[in-house]
Amino acid sequence: MDQLVIEGAKHHNLKDVHLKIPKNRMVVFTGLSGSGKSSLVFDTIYAEAQRRFMVGMSPYVRKYMDKVERPKVDSIHGLSPAIAIEQKTLSNNPRSTVGTVTEISSYLRLLYSRIGFRECLKCGTAIHPQGPADIAAALYGSLSARDTFQLFAPVLVQYTGDISYTVQDLQKRGVTELRVNGRRQSAGELDVSQAVKSWNVELIGERFTVPDKSAASAVERETFIQRLTGSIQELLKAAKYTISAELQDAAYLFTTKMICPCCHSSFPELSSQHFSFNTPLGMCPECNGLGTKQDISPELLVDDPNLSILDGALKWFGNLREGKKTTWPTGPLDVVYAHYGLDIESPWKDLPEWFHRIIFYGSGQEKVKFQSTLGNKETAKPIKGLVPELSRLYYETESEASKKKYGTYMESAECQGCGGTRLCKEARAVRLRGKNISEVSSSSIAEMLEWIKGVYESLDADMLDIGEELIIEIYNRLSFMMNVGLHYLTLNRTAPTLSGGEGQRVRLASHLSSGMVGVLYVLDEPSIGLHPRDIRKLLHTLLKLRDQGNTVLVVEHEEEIMREADYLVDIGPKAGVLGGEVMAVGSPVEVMANPRSITGQYLNGSKSVQAPATSRKHKPIQDWLVLEGASHNNLRDVTARIPLGSFTCVTGVSGSGKSSLIGETLEPLLEKILNGSDTQPGPYRKISGLDQLDKVINVSQDPIGRTPRSNPATYTDLFNKIRKLFAQTEQAGEMGFSYDSFSFNSSAGQCEVCHGQGQVKIEMHFLADMWITCSECKGKRFKPDILKVTYDGKSIAEVLEMDVKEAAQFFSKHKEIKRILGTFQDVGLDYIKLGQSATTLSGGEAQRVKLAKELSQVKKGKMIYILDEPTTGLHFNDIQHLLNILHKLADEGHTVIVIEHDLDVIKTADWIVDLGPEGGKGGGRIIAQCPPAELMLEQDSYTGQALQAKLKK
Repeated sequence: MDQLVIEGAKHHNLKDVHLKIPKNRMVVFTGLSGSGKSSLVFDTIYAEAQRRFMVGMSPYVRKYMDKVERPKVDSIHGLSPAIAIEQKTLSNNPRSTVGTVTEISSYLRLLYSRIGFRECLKCGTAIHPQGPADIAAALYGSLSARDTFQLFAPVLVQYTGDISYTVQDLQKRGVTELRVNGRRQSAGELDVSQAVKSWNVELIGERFTVPDKSAASAVERETFIQRLTGSIQELLKAAKYTISAELQDAAYLFTTKMICPCCHSSFPELSSQHFSFNTPLGMCPECNGLGTKQDISPELLVDDPNLSILDGALKWFGNLREGKKTTWPTGPLDVVYAHYGLDIESPWKDLPEWFHRIIFYGSGQEKVKFQSTLGNKETAKPIKGLVPELSRLYYETESEASKKKYGTYMESAECQGCGGTRLCKEARAVRLRGKNISEVSSSSIAEMLEWIKGVYESLDADMLDIGEELIIEIYNRLSFMMNVGLHYLTLNRTAPTLSGGEGQRVRLASHLSSGMVGVLYVLDEPSIGLHPRDIRKLLHTLLKLRDQGNTVLVVEHEEEIMREADYLVDIGPKAGVLGGEVMAVGSPVEVMANPRSITGQYLNGSKSVQAPATSRKHKPIQDWLVLEGASHNNLRDVTARIPLGSFTCVTGVSGSGKSSLIGETLEPLLEKILNGSDTQPGPYRKISGLDQLDKVINVSQDPIGRTPRSNPATYTDLFNKIRKLFAQTEQAGEMGFSYDSFSFNSSAGQCEVCHGQGQVKIEMHFLADMWITCSECKGKRFKPDILKVTYDGKSIAEVLEMDVKEAAQFFSKHKEIKRILGTFQDVGLDYIKLGQSATTLSGGEAQRVKLAKELSQVKKGKMIYILDEPTTGLHFNDIQHLLNILHKLADEGHTVIVIEHDLDVIKTADWIVDLGPEGGKGGGRIIAQCPPAELMLEQDSYTGQALQAKLKK
């Protein structure tokens, strides 16, 4: 069957959708945010594929697996095995990294364990075990013609015991001369009883002269190497696995085992587990593979250096003049001060640094005389320091309260044992092409690709036989990551720090490398976080997935991807209850010609996203927010200038430093200063212009609530105002109902059977749990008596079922309620129901509910709004609504900062801060700070080039 046929899809807001989708094609689903795209692609097609897979399992196995709800669809034919690559976070575990998700780290660890070059842990000498024939060939290749050398092989190294037995054994083997502690001696005349610190005993081998290489025939060369090999083999029968070939002014060292040829210390056999900080074998023993350690900080122990220790200079002791406070662990402080001849009344800052170290770290071996409690006995003992004693208590205590108490004096610092690499010293001592595995993992994907090419070219034939398959696998996976625009990431980047789009593309790269055929791939906006420059690479990757023989279904709003689709499905006409219909299907050209398709109208140019009319355009910028010296992650000591009371876009290619500048430096700094939070910003030198701002607000696409009980009315405080109206009615007063009675979250008002959920869960064991409408309240969530109370003929449940448009007419006489509902209409959400569950809202809808809440609040002072890629999940039409709101906020005198790649948003900005020019180490610089028109003239700006191309269309 060459088609995927969906009949009667009714999930969420879908209205009996019938659709035929061609297989082995790239099919793009588009439409307004909340129109039903995800309901059709993920909650219907993918969910049914998953359910059928689960049905193939036995009931016993299914009992232990996540249950999959049967989607509301009549039938689906031609469904292939499906894999969903969604925007959800890869993992919240800090041990999960880009390398572990893509499995590149697994191949890399195996490569290092098999062909990595070891370095001695003591002296750093390279350890490269070779057989006698390899050593002979290496000597012949390294030395020049006519060079004369002699072989030596150690028997005893730094030996401190009796050597008489060893010498006798060597004499029995026919050895007549030895080199002992650097001097040649006859074996029979050696005085083994002489007093020496240690013995170094070496066998003396033959002397060789390298034949003339230019004149020597192949036979002569082989004869020389065979004779040299035989001599080496003879020496190794009695020696300690190492050989040295000594010339007059140089020496060549060789080993046949994992033993250093210089200091003769052994190197352990390593497996791939030694190169993973997630295993006991590979993790640094000091920090347990975390790379950081919690240590007591002397700076955090000092409260006020202007006070004396008695008045509370140190937090741990507090004010010692108040009550009976302990001086543990140092002992009586007056005795300590007297011992060192210091005045206990002196301010802490005036005391010498060496005395500070004694209080913090102890006196070491030096003892101080202390009197017993009764004063009849004197004891001499060292002073215990605050830092080691509080550290001991922190790690020994089992009390959470005590841990929290000691934790206030601690800070996270880089582990001194591993230098933050998280690996054991053995793994760090293995190198390939000059780098250990930690250095490789901290390189960008682009740099690592060049490195793996160099490894392939530098290996000899034997090593290549072992590592070739691994190298090719690593190279392919790195290439796939380059193709999806992730060249700036590093393998050790932790999974929780990746954006939804980055995580999705990381998974996409790992699936590309699998080479599977006949699979249905389902992707949710893979272009998120991608600069227009990199869209073509992503498109090439998706088409490659299709060309392998797979069907690729993509939920997407990116114009270039829609134009390149084999088949386009437009869902609409609007969102929520006004959506759920297929408006147009066919090739992009056919959809553009269909007058029913809003998407088609934007694609054919009859509609476009326009900059809202604003009063700011001709007003000169007077006040600036200036962040100087930002150097977080890859930022190179940059200074960003942001006009206040304006709409600013922060742009640049993926990995250029946008999130480092705004999300990890500026926003946490503003949160700390303006909002009083305890966030820690990235390093910076100075910030100015804050006197013009009162509060910072981050408007994200995170859900407005994570339970079905949360809804737009409760989130915006609208429901509280409606409840007050009902509580003030005459009926409510007669029946004794209060404000709390009109809440389905309160026991006073919620249905006693379903507890305000409107549904009752029926457990089906190995099948998905079923939710059926509550028979008591018929899904209305309230007690029957509460539903009898009406306001203008409507019960509280009926009001919650109203959409915003209907509610605005219903509450037209109530100024406060009407104002809040008006903001919902302003942001294009007049179709959502007041009581609609927060979990059913799309990311774009949730964001606009938050913006509606902000618009509805009476603001005191000037705000600064920060949004990170707010166009995620938004159709052209939704972007227009979003721009209207953001420009309205700027018109009111507030400052709006948006991190964005969408050119429709960028072209309407008042000011642009463009970072680059590349991602990762190639970025971190501000290319331009100017209006959009000037950015298009900046030759080094990829954003300017893309903007110029966009406006030429």
